[in-house]
Amino acid sequence: METKNFKRVMVWELPVRFFHWVNVITIIILAVTGFIIANPPALQSSAEATNLHSFGIVRFIHFGAAYIFFFNMILRIYWSFVGNKYANWRAFWPFSKKMWNNFWHVMKIDVMLLNEDHPDVKNISIGHNSVASLSYLVLFLVALIQVFTGFALYADTSGWWLPKLFNWVSPLLGSDFVTRTIHHISTWIFILFSLVHVYLVFYHDWLEGRGEVSSMFGGYKFVSETRLKKSSKFHDKKIEEK
Repeated sequence: METKNFKRVMVWELPVRFFHWVNVITIIILAVTGFIIANPPALQSSAEATNLHSFGIVRFIHFGAAYIFFFNMILRIYWSFVGNKYANWRAFWPFSKKMWNNFWHVMKIDVMLLNEDHPDVKNISIGHNSVASLSYLVLFLVALIQVFTGFALYADTSGWWLPKLFNWVSPLLGSDFVTRTIHHISTWIFILFSLVHVYLVFYHDWLEGRGEVSSMFGGYKFVSETRLKKSSKFHDKKIEEK
């Protein structure tokens, strides 16, 4: 396609990009420190045990990143009500005919790598496609599990009221062992999702050439005029129906 038929469109607002990169950094820190906490390395040292604070530092970093992740998630929820249509909570609502039609299209193209006999520009999502939206919805639920189980494990040693609000989680699940296991499994879900997410972002950037990667830095994507017209018509139709 000719580049002159493309428009530069602001898709990801600055707060969305900020939330995204805070999540990236905190998830990496939480995963690394979490694995160290789960399986501490044997550190050889001649110093007195009371003077060794390395493991305490790891725990401090882990808990600090957990707080940042938690409050960042709350701010993202807030932005889902005040942000543009690409950040709005409606973009993640899976129960619509249009979204499910797009879901099967994305599965066919992205997963099964099939070609379209008659390509339709409407199937190219400007924001998140349906598979991504559904994935983020599931990931949000996993993030809630991480928050609940993580603060539950931290509650007994914390002096702050916030983690202590989750004291009930471990008794509900049966034990700290079960809570820790669920927390650990959730971490692996985040890791696997991240690997698939990075692959698909670069895949779409190469396949469609719309600035998928750079959009999470600058916010802009390059969208064909035809796609914009289709999107505007659909939006106007929704307004008329209301």
